[in-house]
Parts: sequence; C-alpha cells; structure tokens
Amino acid sequence: MALDVVIMAAGKGTRMKSSRPKVLHALAGRSLLQHVLQTVASLGARRIVTITGHGAEQVEAAVQAPGLQFVRQMPQLGTGHAVQQAVPALGDDGTVLILNGDVPLIEAATARALVDACGGQRLALLTLELDDATGYGRIVRRVDGGILGIVEHKDASPEQRQIREIYTGMMAVPSALLKRWLSQLKNDNAQGEYYLTDIVAMAVADGVPVVAAHPGSEIEVLGVNSPVQLADLERRYQRRLAEQQMEAGVRLADPARFDLRGTLECGMDVEIDVGCIFEGHVVLGDGVRIGAHCVVKNAVISAGAVIHPYTHIDGEKQGAKVGEGALIGPFARLRPGADLGPEVHIGNFVEVKNSTLAKGAKANHLAYLGDATVGERVNYGAGSITANYDGANKHRTVIEADVHVGSNCVLVAPVTLGAGATIGGGSTIAKNAPAGELTVARAKQVSRPGWQRPKKATR
Repeated sequence: MALDVVIMAAGKGTRMKSSRPKVLHALAGRSLLQHVLQTVASLGARRIVTITGHGAEQVEAAVQAPGLQFVRQMPQLGTGHAVQQAVPALGDDGTVLILNGDVPLIEAATARALVDACGGQRLALLTLELDDATGYGRIVRRVDGGILGIVEHKDASPEQRQIREIYTGMMAVPSALLKRWLSQLKNDNAQGEYYLTDIVAMAVADGVPVVAAHPGSEIEVLGVNSPVQLADLERRYQRRLAEQQMEAGVRLADPARFDLRGTLECGMDVEIDVGCIFEGHVVLGDGVRIGAHCVVKNAVISAGAVIHPYTHIDGEKQGAKVGEGALIGPFARLRPGADLGPEVHIGNFVEVKNSTLAKGAKANHLAYLGDATVGERVNYGAGSITANYDGANKHRTVIEADVHVGSNCVLVAPVTLGAGATIGGGSTIAKNAPAGELTVARAKQVSRPGWQRPKKATR
C-alpha cells in the first residue's frame, strides 16, 4: 500500500528564544528535522512532504532527502491548518503518516507499527502514558476502552487533565478519509486554531475504528520546545548511545561524559576517557585508547594507537588516519589529509595538515607539518615548520627517510631533504639538502664588545 509522509515543521518555537527555526536546532550534531528525515528514509515512502512556515527559506535550504518536497503554511493557524496545506501534494490512495519535525527520535520500527495499525482502513494514533502529561493532548476513551477523541491541554477540563495517556502528535490515516475530514475542520476553540486532533471525533462519528499504537520508549516521543528540553533530550540520547557502545564492549570512563555526533565504529578493548566528542564518521581499531577531552572528527585510528588528552583531530571531508601503535598528543592537532603511519609520534602542540608520515617518524614538540611527505624514522625538531604557502599557492616539502631536522628550522617549500640528511638547528632551508650530509643555513654569530643596550630617556 502506498505511503505518503507529512512532517510538520512550520512552528516558530518562541520558547527557544532564538532566531533559528526550531527544527534546525541540533541534537547530537544533526538538526531535529534531519533526524526525522533519516528515520523516514527507511520507510519506503512514495513521497515526503515537509510543511514549513517560520524561517521557511532557512529550513528548506538546510535539509535534503530523496523524494522530499516542501509546502508552506502562511500564516500558522494550527496543526489541522498545517496538514491542509499538504493536501494537494498527497495521493488519494494509501496511507498518510504524520510526524513532527521537533520530535527527533522516533524509531523506524515505531513508525512502521503505526502505519500497520492503520492498515489503510483505521485512524491510528501514537499514544503513551506519562506521569506528567502537562502540555499534551489527552486521549479520551469510552468505558469499554475505545477511543472517543483527543482534547488539547488548553481546552481540557480539570478531570481530563488527570488523564495520563497522551497523544504524541503522530498518526497514520487513510488518505481519502484524511482529506475529507480536513475539509470539515472548524476553529471554534480557545485558541481559534484548526486542530488536527478534531478528526478523531469525526472518525468516531463516521464509524471508522480509532486505534492506538505505542512507542518502544518515552524518548521516541519527546519533543523540543525550549533550550532546557533540548539539553535534556541531548543527555538522554547520549546516554543511550553510550550504553550501545558499552554493550558492544567499549570501556567508557564515564558514560555521562561522552558525546557522539555522528557514527562511531570500535574494535575490541577500546578505552575512552571522559569528555571526549566524536563527530562525523570515526573508526577506532582494537586496543585504541582515547585520553580525556579529545575531539575526533572523520578519522580512522588503527589498532593500538594512543591519543593522549586534549588532542584535536578533524579530518573534514578528506579524513585523517592514524597508524597502528602511533602516539598522538597531548595537545596535538591533526587536520584534513593527515596520514600517519605505524608507530608515528606526534607530540604536544604539533600540528599536521595534508601530510603523510611514514613508520616511526617523530615530531614531538611545538612544530608544524603542512603539505609534507615525511619518510621513515625522521626526527623533526621542536619549533620547526614547513613554510608551505607563498601567498598564492601551496607547495610540498619532501623529507626522506632517516632525516634529522634540528630545532627551530624553517623549510621553505618546495624543497627536498635527502635521505639521512641532518639539518642544523635554526636553519632556514630554501634549497634541496643533499642526502647524508649536514646542511646549515643561518647567519654568522657576531658579538660586539662594548655595546650597550639603549636606555629610557630621563626627564
């Protein structure tokens, strides 16, 4: 049976106190709306219609998905009015699944269960019992348990507000019936809005069965209306992600201080200390240890490598690679294109960008390697840099195997240091250095007897 999905994303989100549309606020590194779209992508929907309104241009520019189309709700006159805007984009056959763009963690299995409960013939509501149902529409049932309708919190009587079963804002409806009921909506309520929930009473009046499906957990239906709620949902979600990693064998020093904002693949015996953030796609091989307060984005870290505390790895689109048994940090920075071989050492306050370092190469202190090819067993001295940019173009530095670069050297690219060369400390190297020889390029040291340092003028 054909499935159309409607995602409501038109709200302003006044309580967020932000110029950013509510559905574009981030949860675990992705916007609330993008989470919903990712779930929907697995449902095999014929079309996905997202209803925008406040900040429509921003929302439409920020998210993409196969088969996605947008309709606008201007002005915003309630949930029923929102879905009315989607009617021209919907088919007359099949089922319409209605989701909320600010309820990001709905699971695909729950969405499918809701569609199955509809079966193309029934009105299916996603409901849940909450200890505190404040703000949610309440499910009103008959004595025999059948659903009579939904009453919004603002319109509920004191007795109805005691009901714990709430409507989550998500439903599945036969397409033809939805279109008919939407055309009959009225706005005679406390808010003067067109409520989508009023179609429940219409279904009952028409003798259409109204049934309920339930999520696997409360976190699936928690919406975001304020920064406090967003932060609470972030921590709940991160705890779930942490538990998934620990169940797979990862040792987390403290699951409450772990943040995953992408995907993380881990081998056996991986250890992650407190305060670490993983973004994009990260792969950690067997026995990798990540020290406290590291940030790792789009990187592959091979077996046995140790990332010491406060290291920042950001591979961006190119990715970054760390070889087996490498030691990185503390306070190191690996940028896009950093490709480190086995047993490489990158120490404190060393930055590597678009460079390859072969097995056993070392840059242990206060150095920069940009656009460089570094051979095996190279020792790169403290304070040394590759001057790879001439103001218009980048140039490459080649350091062949077993080169020793002294402290505080400047290698002016393009330049090649031959295998086994030694570069004297403090040298500025602008020409190729021969293999196996000592190369020194610095001014002659001069001392001036009798010279006196200038003194401040006295008044």
